[in-house]
Amino acid sequence: MTARLQARGLTLSYDGRVVVEGLDFDVADGEVTAIIGPNGCGKSTLLKGLGRVMAPTAGTVTLDGAPLSRIPTRRIASRLSLLPQSPEAPAGLTVAELVARGRHPHQRWFEQFGRGDEGIVREAMIATGVADLADMPVEELSGGQRQRTWLSMTLAQQTDIVLLDEPTTYLDLAHQVEVLELIRDLHLLHGRTVLMVLHDISLAARYSTRMVAMNSGRVVASGAPEEVVTEGLLADVFELRAAILREPALGRPHVMPLGLSAHGPDD
Repeated sequence: MTARLQARGLTLSYDGRVVVEGLDFDVADGEVTAIIGPNGCGKSTLLKGLGRVMAPTAGTVTLDGAPLSRIPTRRIASRLSLLPQSPEAPAGLTVAELVARGRHPHQRWFEQFGRGDEGIVREAMIATGVADLADMPVEELSGGQRQRTWLSMTLAQQTDIVLLDEPTTYLDLAHQVEVLELIRDLHLLHGRTVLMVLHDISLAARYSTRMVAMNSGRVVASGAPEEVVTEGLLADVFELRAAILREPALGRPHVMPLGLSAHGPDD
């Protein structure tokens, strides 16, 4: 089956410096895909290109067969949502008001925020466990509460495809697991296709159905977690010696670092 969101020959640059070059990439339909790779390898840049936050230097990104550059912004936002790293809400905005912003792509200038929208916002807050925080200003929330609120807004947006750029950044381990379980629910309970960038390889393997490893702006491996997370890949891509264990619940790979690889930065 053809993926709904695709990149072909995609090149993305910052200030004239090429970060991703000539990349072909499909966002696998009906999967939770985690992108892993070392810092600066192009993971977040790729997400920005797929979400039309960055314009390609070359190549194309298509959604349902049409170039993103030719699709009206509101129409894209009704099909595709992107949650960037460390998003910020305007001062004084409450949780309910932020979540309600997820409904904007589905409204028109002549339509008011209706009872149907209210129900969707309420259900999204219940699903992410922030309904009891509805009247609280977003800036007063803890890191985990704030991230659940942003995920609630994404859920209220009701897009089939969700792009998440490091959704667990700055969170402690318990809150990382909390957020990743919510993301898994987006997929299992709400049928969303999810593409996320994660730093923690073991958590990525635990909560994704497919993984992609990147290095130097290109894809070096893709497939099921057990196919991607190997000792050889960790040595080649992360310059890390590691043992690969199997976590007991699902048998997913778990990384046990042993030190730098023979060609690591200290050699």
